[in-house]
Amino acid sequence: MKTLRITSVEVHVVRGPAPEPPPGERQRQVNMLDVYAEHRTPARGPAPVRADVAESRYLRIGTDGGAEGFYGPIDPETGWSIMNLLTGLLIGQDALATSIVWDKMERSNRHARHGHLKMAISAVDNALWDLRGRVYDAPVWQVLGGASRERIPAYASMLGTSLAPEVVAEAAKATAAEGFDGQKWFLADGPGGGTDGMRRNVELAEQLRDILGPDFPIMFDVFMGWDLNYALEWARRVAPVRPTWLEEPFPNNRYPAFLQLHRDTGIPISTGEHLYDRADVLPYLNDGVIVTLQTDPEWCGGVTELVRICALAETFGVPVIPHGHGLHSALHVVASQSPVACPKVEYLKRTMPNRHHFEVAPPTPVNGSFALPQGPGFGISLDESKIDERNVLTAG
Repeated sequence: MKTLRITSVEVHVVRGPAPEPPPGERQRQVNMLDVYAEHRTPARGPAPVRADVAESRYLRIGTDGGAEGFYGPIDPETGWSIMNLLTGLLIGQDALATSIVWDKMERSNRHARHGHLKMAISAVDNALWDLRGRVYDAPVWQVLGGASRERIPAYASMLGTSLAPEVVAEAAKATAAEGFDGQKWFLADGPGGGTDGMRRNVELAEQLRDILGPDFPIMFDVFMGWDLNYALEWARRVAPVRPTWLEEPFPNNRYPAFLQLHRDTGIPISTGEHLYDRADVLPYLNDGVIVTLQTDPEWCGGVTELVRICALAETFGVPVIPHGHGLHSALHVVASQSPVACPKVEYLKRTMPNRHHFEVAPPTPVNGSFALPQGPGFGISLDESKIDERNVLTAG
């Protein structure tokens, strides 16, 4: 096959009338700033107000042979990094040489291993995998080697759901009835919430176990908002609940805290969305600290690096369930892996429908699972009926 050289790199900014926001009150979520009283939001807030205009960004990479790759939505910071830090390197590269292009991008800047530049590398890599699928007229999962099953199970991520007990009861029951393979809830309090906050965090876990039964998978995410002593106390108090995992109790640069929490309590721990490559992941696997790895294909280096991470994690017997921000790429990678290596995906119930608002046939679960994506590449196309304005950003 003739080499396909990259000739253009564009970020398409599309705007149109905003969809309705998710119903219900705003949920408070613990986070790292929570240690400062002035940055603690109220436990309950009003329902989100509908915006007038929605905006999304998608990356398009063109070649001299006419083939193109398309991926998104991407974050504004990701688009800026692509335009200003990567485009010059990409022009003229072989679009089908994904591993080589990936390596060149990571070597091109001393800060390329983390942060927004790594997110830019991820977007480019995903767009090039889409291009490869379009060239071979096959979904990305098929280009990766084929599918291990006909449907991809999902667990429901409940971010944004009010933690008022009556809302929790209704939402937990309704979501379980939809067939999802587990639920993940986002705790509202950390050390700054004192004894009342700890009580609320424990009571939520107990309530969910009572509602969902003794064996239903229940996970909890605290978005790096705790310290070690707080996590030790919560783990002790919720031991009878048997959480499936506690996610990201600390920032990932606090590795000794992860290790001590694991050794002192045995509570299942997961992390990974803020681990950005194989080197970041390796200590957690070597020491048996985590039960699940959650690297994100839109943050860790795209499909290319996620597949490598899956192979690494599989040698340690740790499953990879990608973080739910990058649903398109996650679905295809998970489909291409053994069900043991990648058992399911994460679906953010209140976030994904609006995130993919501008797309034709966005990824949508049915009975708690996804059908294998069809069409070449990732199969992403935009619904022009929802778009009032499109701006194309290029370098220079």
